Order: sequence, then C-alpha cells, then structure tokens
Amino acid sequence: MSPTGTPASPTDTSLAPAPTRHTFRSVAPVLALCWLAVFFDGMDVNVYGAVMPHMLDDPSLGLTPGAAGTIGSWTTFGMLIGALATGTLTDWLGRRPVLVTSVLLFSAGSAACALAGTPALFGAGRFLAGLGLGGLMPLCLSMVMEFAPPRRAALATGLLLTSYHAGGMVATGLGLTLAPAVGWRSVFWVGVLPAVVAAPLLLRLLPESPGVLLAKGRTAEADAIADRYGMARPVAADAPPPGAKGRLAAIRALFRPGMRGATPLLWLASFCGLLLVYGVSTWLPQMMRATGYGLTSSVSFLLIINAGGIAGMLITGRLADRFGALAVSALWFLLTAAGALLLGAHLPLALTYVVVAITGVWLFSAQAMVYAAADRLYPPAERATGLGWVTGIGRTGAVVGPWLGGALAAGGNDQLGFTAFALAGLLGAVAIGLVAVTGRRGRG
Repeated sequence: MSPTGTPASPTDTSLAPAPTRHTFRSVAPVLALCWLAVFFDGMDVNVYGAVMPHMLDDPSLGLTPGAAGTIGSWTTFGMLIGALATGTLTDWLGRRPVLVTSVLLFSAGSAACALAGTPALFGAGRFLAGLGLGGLMPLCLSMVMEFAPPRRAALATGLLLTSYHAGGMVATGLGLTLAPAVGWRSVFWVGVLPAVVAAPLLLRLLPESPGVLLAKGRTAEADAIADRYGMARPVAADAPPPGAKGRLAAIRALFRPGMRGATPLLWLASFCGLLLVYGVSTWLPQMMRATGYGLTSSVSFLLIINAGGIAGMLITGRLADRFGALAVSALWFLLTAAGALLLGAHLPLALTYVVVAITGVWLFSAQAMVYAAADRLYPPAERATGLGWVTGIGRTGAVVGPWLGGALAAGGNDQLGFTAFALAGLLGAVAIGLVAVTGRRGRG
C-alpha cells in the first residue's frame, strides 16, 4: 500500500530503495581488489631488480650483466604480448576471468624462476610471468576507470597505482633481508603467493564490467551491477564493439579526426614512461652500485624510489583532476629528466636519498597520468581499446628499458644509463605536451 492507502502501482518508484550514490566509497570494493592485484604486479616486476646483484654474484647460475638485461627484456616482451592479447580475450571471456588467469600466469612464472638452474630457464620463467603481468595492468586500470566517479578518474588511477609501488617496496625489502639470509630463489617462491591469495578473492568478489556484460547481451546483469555501485546504467554507446569486426572498427576510431595525431603521441609518451619505469626498476641498484655506493645502499634506493612513487600517486591524482592530466604529466616528465641527471652525480648519501625519493614522485606518476589522459580523451566505447593500445605499445618501452640498461652495463658504461633515462623523460614531456596541441587542431 502507498502512504495514501491506495495500492502501489507497479511503476511507482516510491517504494524502491534509494540508488547508491556514485562515490569513492561505493566503488571501494573494486578499487581494493584491483589494488591487491596490482600490488602483486609491482612486487613481481621489482623483485628482479632487487635480487639481481645477488644473482650476478651467484657463480652457480652463470648470469652476466648482458644476459641479465636480455632477460629483463624477455619479461617485458611477454608483457607486450599479454597486453595486446588481453582485449580480444576479454571480448570472449570477460574481464574477471582474464584477470584471474593473469594472476595465475605470473605466479607460475615466479615458481619457474625459483626452480631455474640456468639463465635460459630463468628467462623462460620471466617471459611466462610477463604474459600474465602484461594483461593485469590494463585490465585493472580499465576496471577502476569504469567504476570510479568520472571527475575522479585521475585520482582513482593514482590510488590504484600506489599498490604497484607498495609491492615494489615489499620486493626490495625481500631483496634486502630474505635474499642474503636464505638465497635469491626464496624471494621468487614468495611470488607464488598471488595464486593463493589474490586469485580466489578476485574470482569470488570482483564484479564484471557492466559495459562488457552489455556487449554480450546480458543487459539485466549489467544494470544490476551498475545500480549496486552507483554507476549510470550502460548504454549501447558505452559498450565495446563485439567481435573481430567491432574490434577493428574500434582501432580505426583511434585515428578519427581529432585523434589521429594525439593517438601516436600518447603511444610515444607511454613508450617513454614505461622505458623509465621498467628500466629504473630493473637497473637502479646496479647503476648506483657502479657509481660508488655499497650493495645495501644501492638496493635500498629501490625501496626509497618506490616510497616516492606512492607519495607521487596521491599528490598527482589530485593535481591532475584540478589542472589536467596532460599538463601534469608533461611537467612530471621534465622533472624526471632533471632527477635522472642528478642521480648520475655522486652526491653525499643523505642528499642522494632525498633526490631518489623526489625523483620517484615524478617518474612513476608521469606514466600514470598518460593513462589518465587516455581515459579523458577517448569516449566510453573507445576507452578500453584506446587504453589497451596505449599500454600495449608502451610495453615496447618496457622491453627497451631493461635491455638498454643491460647493454650499457655490459660495456662498462652503467652511469650513461642516467643520461639515457633523462633523454627518455625529455622526449616523453614533448610527446604528451603535443597531445593537447594536436587535439585542439583536430577539433578546430
């Protein structure tokens, strides 16, 4: 009965529960689950750099600096394949099962590394881990961006990526404590934990994307999930295009008028950003050691730069929501270049820690804001495809970064890595700065 005593009409919404407000609180479960997945991603990526000095000192493995750089590139080559394959697999299977599969793959790769007796077998394990890691990041980014309040997408991106650096700090801590005490293999055994901890939680608790459900024709489920998390119900324009023809059409749309110049520039900026992220994560301890710092100090720099990365994500997300992701990313790339040059100078230890921390604030957030810029520039139906290609093409930078560090180290030119990374920061600043210019011209 209605309050007036007359029967309630079937279309009367006065008795319906109030819709959930679309706030950070309403989407916290999605953010928390994706945060956990990316935490293990950051731990797995950074663990190689954290234990590399111990691996190079292990005569039974026979690892050389040149081979170490090549193996780092195998990891990121696997990530490139994983990132580009994720979109197609998501169309068939959905985001949640693909994300769980990604976690299981990089856990299996970590186990293979722990068992490896030669550099070749170790590299095969890192390649397998890369396949899983490559799909994980774009999936988590697209999930969080879809579920987050639209005006807080940059902040949500920053909050999500704090987990990557938290994982990197844990990996460094393991490299400083567990590796010297028990051996470097024990650290890779810790990398099996995601299969035990994260995979069951994701499979049980993570909701599927409403846009993906709508594309599959499961409209009622899509609407129910959108209502539960306070989102606007998806419409046909928000759904990713189904099938092979739809995916080709979505890729062509990335080069429509207004975006045909911006899209390759986003790819270039992502290339530079991921070259910096993976090059520094892999080679910072060894480069600092070559500069004259002790082994413990050199590995601890990786801990400090990831701590700076966490602070940077919290600061940068708010700045980008206010001033724009493009402007903040360009400035952060420039400051990263300056920080890299400073790290090449042998400063007093206390000052070096400060420079490393501040550089971490800029370095990782510059790349995160490339993702946030892509989220703002592409409309909903193109967003998953656009973000997938920005991350996928950017993975070539993740291949080049570790290889470049290894090539310089093999030639006895470790310190030139700082100059190379500074040039990558400068190029990234130019690329992301030009995105805004080409976008305005395309709309003009």
